[in-house]
Amino acid sequence: MPTGIILVVIFTLVTLLAAYGTIRSLREKNFLGVLFGLGTVAVFGWFTIMTVIHHGYPVAH
Repeated sequence: MPTGIILVVIFTLVTLLAAYGTIRSLREKNFLGVLFGLGTVAVFGWFTIMTVIHHGYPVAH
C-alpha cells in the first residue's frame, strides 16, 4: 500500500477527531480546549488537503 494513501487516512482521522473534540469543548465551554482543537484542525486539515493535492487520491503513478 503506497504511503500517500496511509498518510491521507491518518491525517483525515486526526482532523475529524480534532473537529469532534473542538465541538465537544465548545459545548462544555472549555476555551483552552477549543483553542487547541482549532489549531489541530487547521494544521492537520492543511496537511490532509496538501497530501491529497501532492500525492493524489487515489495515488497517480
